[in-house]
Amino acid sequence: MLNLHRNTARVCAYTLALSACGFAYNIAAQTYPNKPIRIYAPYAPGGATDILARLIGQKLYEDWKQPVIVEAKPGAGGNVGTDLVAKSAPDGYTLLMGASGPLAINATLYAKLPYDPLKDLAPVIEVASVPLVLAVTPSLPAKNSREFIALLKARPGQFNYASAGPGTPQHLTAELFKYMTKLDMTHIPYTGSGPAIIDVIGGQVPLTFESMIPIIPQIKGGKLRALAVTSAKRSALLPNVPTLNESGVPGFEATAWYGVVAPANVPRDIIAKLNEGMLKAIRMPDVKQRLDEMGSDPVAGTPEQFGTLIKSEIGKWEAVIKAAKVKLD
Repeated sequence: MLNLHRNTARVCAYTLALSACGFAYNIAAQTYPNKPIRIYAPYAPGGATDILARLIGQKLYEDWKQPVIVEAKPGAGGNVGTDLVAKSAPDGYTLLMGASGPLAINATLYAKLPYDPLKDLAPVIEVASVPLVLAVTPSLPAKNSREFIALLKARPGQFNYASAGPGTPQHLTAELFKYMTKLDMTHIPYTGSGPAIIDVIGGQVPLTFESMIPIIPQIKGGKLRALAVTSAKRSALLPNVPTLNESGVPGFEATAWYGVVAPANVPRDIIAKLNEGMLKAIRMPDVKQRLDEMGSDPVAGTPEQFGTLIKSEIGKWEAVIKAAKVKLD
């Protein structure tokens, strides 16, 4: 009888503890935010993650009247800042403006990742998606994607492509192109987009897959020829340039995407409030205009939709990275 009473007491205590935790979470969600929020950008200041974090952060501050501090935490292809957030307190006050690299690509690209993007992070919202452009030197005898593919088939292994560096979206988008078309090209890595574009303009390397902002001035100036964009639909910045999907590579889609994540186990109500606040910010005309200027498509959506994207992108890039035999320490 004594043991029965003891067990009953333990069950009651456990139930009360769970109830207290649930009550505490509800109170936290109702009063959130009541102190400054910090958003980390895992790349150098001035880049896309930094700009997007500041855009969203400013709107949250205006709406919630709480400071939003944006801090760059670059290193190891975005892994340093991402790991910092993954190991932070799950209270909604430490967030990451993440990107396709540290949230999806790096899961396979790096031999050892200090965090698990699916288990250690909670998706909040996808903010923007940025297509890349397949651009060639004007002297290349290919006026469109179909002619370009025919040229590569006729001369296998004879063409090089420039990228911003090993493991970058530019590099892996080209490898996805090779993977889907079964064509052969040789990778010439550079130390950034600038040097890669300069050498394609100069004809030292005939082609590149590059993001919108650095490449569009060269295309409009006639220094490079755009053959295709890598998104599922055409870009408003290059409306006359077809997608690869519609011009020879059915099903092709590769974008550099950005979104906010929190540490795992942040209460659902807080995730929902963050999603709602950021969704409102993304839909504001001045934010949309800035995204358009960056060549970005605003996305928004639910945490569940963003989580589904992250999971599917991990699988897609795993196949490409393994086929290309790319590995970083």
